[in-house]
Amino acid sequence: MRIPFSLSFLHIIIALTILFPALPLLAQHINSVDSFNKNTFSWNQQEKEFGFAHFDQIFGTHEVPKGKKVHKLLPGKTIAAFSKGGQKEMEFNSFITEQKVAGMLILQDGKIRLEHYALGFTDAERWTSQSVAKSITSTLVGAAIKDGYIKSIDEYLIRYIPDLKGSAYDSVTIRQLLTMTTGVKWTETYTDANADIVKFYTQPVDSGINETVSYMRHLTAEAAPGKKWVYKTGETHLLGVLVSAATGKTLSDYLSLKIWAPYGMEGKATWTIGRTNQEFAGCCLQMKLRDFGRFGQFMIDSARINGESIVPDNWLQLATHAQVNLWPSWGYGFQWWTLNDGTFRALGIHGQMIHIDPARHLVIVLNSAWPEAESFTRQIAVDNFIRLIDKEIDKEREEVNSKGGNQ
Repeated sequence: MRIPFSLSFLHIIIALTILFPALPLLAQHINSVDSFNKNTFSWNQQEKEFGFAHFDQIFGTHEVPKGKKVHKLLPGKTIAAFSKGGQKEMEFNSFITEQKVAGMLILQDGKIRLEHYALGFTDAERWTSQSVAKSITSTLVGAAIKDGYIKSIDEYLIRYIPDLKGSAYDSVTIRQLLTMTTGVKWTETYTDANADIVKFYTQPVDSGINETVSYMRHLTAEAAPGKKWVYKTGETHLLGVLVSAATGKTLSDYLSLKIWAPYGMEGKATWTIGRTNQEFAGCCLQMKLRDFGRFGQFMIDSARINGESIVPDNWLQLATHAQVNLWPSWGYGFQWWTLNDGTFRALGIHGQMIHIDPARHLVIVLNSAWPEAESFTRQIAVDNFIRLIDKEIDKEREEVNSKGGNQ
């Protein structure tokens, strides 16, 4: 077994789960978001499947505008094994059903090899990212450095967020924030009412202070900066505050300016906001299935738009490779989960994923509604299905090479 799932793997939080008290239970069939229960921890399966597809109608958001042009995703050759009558049709259908998959997209060489919708979700709707947003936020940090708004990841955080002065973040660098090695004490057990991830959304906000900064500046240190890795959604929220403070723009506007509009996303996105109207950078960016795929393709394309990278030259090498070794074959980069085989992933609870395989030019997206926030059994099922996809892709390549060799 690779990773004990209980060891904080995928400790990724729905940012607004306990902001609001639970309302009376819904009728069996959900017809409207008006009376929707806003405590997502209490959502039943039907509420998850509906709510994840209507997140931005339930919670407040900022819009991420799209541009005038669309980056086309052309149809590619269908993966025959997963098609109707294919050798792996049964495995595919079982995976979709058992893992509560609402949307699956497979891109190779920028072309659609497979696109599938279920659970009532359609190509016209947006699904919530959960903590997949963390990887997008880290990319915006890289863009802010390339644009000159941030000098270096080795600068102290308090240079850009002075309201953190005198706190446990006094000697923390941006690099340590990106890798979650700040040494600041934090608990992310979101079923525990006393955990930081729960109290974060319920504690009163200090007057005149950003909601995230208000909470994080009262935390204490448990280790020297750079010495201990602990998964902290609150620290990704701080990265969002950093980007906004440095650029003078909302996170949503900067995302639109740097990626969404120029790369050619198909639809607008929406980003969930908190009590001081700051986006929750560690969570809840809603977009279409194909736009999740486009972001993955953007990473395959080395974060280049019109031939120019939006991040510094060495950024992707650092961001998508292990800066912290965690478990056998797994590591953590700049808000990306990294694997020793050269692939990397953006991950969110309830089965959200962008899997990126540069060697195979492959992007796999999952929008899911797992009954559980995190599940070792379900993660193993995802890993096994990715290996099945890889096997079919490699088999195709071998067949092409074999034919070429015989000519």
